[in-house]
Amino acid sequence: MAAGGRGWFRALALGVSFLKCLLIPAYYSTDFEVHRNWLAITHSLPLSQWYYEATSEWTLDYPPFFAWFEYVLSHIAKYFDPQMLVVENLNYASRATIFFQRLSVIFTDTLFIYAVHECCRCVNGKRAAKDILEKPTFILAVLLLWNFGLLIVDHIHFQYNGFLFGLMLLSVARLCQKRYLEGALLFAVLLHFKHIYMYVAPAYGIYLLRSYCFTANNADGSLKWRSFSFLHVTLLGLIVCLVSALSLGPFLVLGQLPQVISRLFPFKRGLCHAYWAPNFWALYNAMDKALTILGLKCNFLDGTKIPKASMTGGLVQEFQHTVLPSVTPLATLICTFIAILPSVFCLWFKPQGPRGFLQCLVLCALSSFMFGWHVHEKAILLAILPLSLLSIQRAKDAGIYLILTTTGHFSLFPLLFTPPELPIKILLMLLFTVYSFSSLKSLFRREKPLLNWLETIYLIQLVPLEIFCEIIFPLTPWKWHFPFVPLLLTSVYCALGITYAWLKLYVSVLTERISVRQKAE
Repeated sequence: MAAGGRGWFRALALGVSFLKCLLIPAYYSTDFEVHRNWLAITHSLPLSQWYYEATSEWTLDYPPFFAWFEYVLSHIAKYFDPQMLVVENLNYASRATIFFQRLSVIFTDTLFIYAVHECCRCVNGKRAAKDILEKPTFILAVLLLWNFGLLIVDHIHFQYNGFLFGLMLLSVARLCQKRYLEGALLFAVLLHFKHIYMYVAPAYGIYLLRSYCFTANNADGSLKWRSFSFLHVTLLGLIVCLVSALSLGPFLVLGQLPQVISRLFPFKRGLCHAYWAPNFWALYNAMDKALTILGLKCNFLDGTKIPKASMTGGLVQEFQHTVLPSVTPLATLICTFIAILPSVFCLWFKPQGPRGFLQCLVLCALSSFMFGWHVHEKAILLAILPLSLLSIQRAKDAGIYLILTTTGHFSLFPLLFTPPELPIKILLMLLFTVYSFSSLKSLFRREKPLLNWLETIYLIQLVPLEIFCEIIFPLTPWKWHFPFVPLLLTSVYCALGITYAWLKLYVSVLTERISVRQKAE
């Protein structure tokens, strides 16, 4: 990024940081207590008890690096309010505790800000503009720094996604800058902070193997097998082994590795999290519900034999489908693997450098979101943020970005269900969406419209859906008999849009023609 651009970037970063400070008094979810409890566990108990402590239902279920992250924060937290570090103080939320935890998220977001800065440096200058507001680097900085989903999930709902996405975006930037070992190291560290990023590991693995371990291509773009570097593979292996040893080594010595693994992969939580994640399984569950109702009305099913448990009640539990076959963790793993496979093949056989890597990363993230086990709605950010980098490069990607972002962000609305946050989430969503559409439309104004009429109608229908869920439905008697309806409608409707964006991106990647120059590179 040019020296003259530092001023506007600094202004954007300070502006969003100020907004985050204004959100400190806002509603926070149970995740606030989750992280307070983890502060207490890591501060008050020896290492050997971290993954066994179960006083609270919110047990430590993140990888060891995140536990050490909480440990470091706890030694600062004791100067704000030592009582928050007592394991037995369940649901403790003094003003000092709230202030510290909110401030810790804002402070650790500095890594995210730096990562965005590095990503902006990777943007080529082919679309230079006189007006700073129309520069691709400026648009990208706004789309990332002011991302609506990240703001409400971290700074209202409460989590540390900004810090984690900072690690991911910084690793992406380093790979784009051909600093492969740094990118690999950052991603390896990220995996030991939060294991959900395993879903995009295939993109990293194949890209590093194709671009770093093999150092040259033939003129037609095919791999030059003789260019394989055993040294490069060894260096990558050392990075992975050393990071893993540093993270898991202490627990291996203590004989607690199986316990740590059992905490990280709790398959008993069930297929879905109360219909919230708008993915394939939400559509699958909705179809099962519809067939069940139809079966009861037509007397094809015996109502006394149908389980009363509902996946729409907000509970984390195992669930058996009534009509359609029940889904197992293995089935979701197989579906996810099959869904990811074409993108990985494209990255290997149709290499396009950093652009191809980003496409594969987004498709891996979306495929895992679509078919993963117990996916949370917040996981859509894993696809939205890296897709931002593609959205400023081509009109086709910009159109997909607008569909995915608008639909994915809308699906996060149920996270903030308290009345005071209603105007906040609507205003922030509206501002970000209007900016996304206007800026990308301006950037690609010489090309065809970013969305067709059907896509536009679909997105416009989100407005009446929100009016029904937030205003009309609470006034009807259905609220008491069918409280899950707004969540169900939001999830299913958004699942249609996200599925469409996933398929459209896949078609774009699979049918894209590679130039001779790209093949040679």
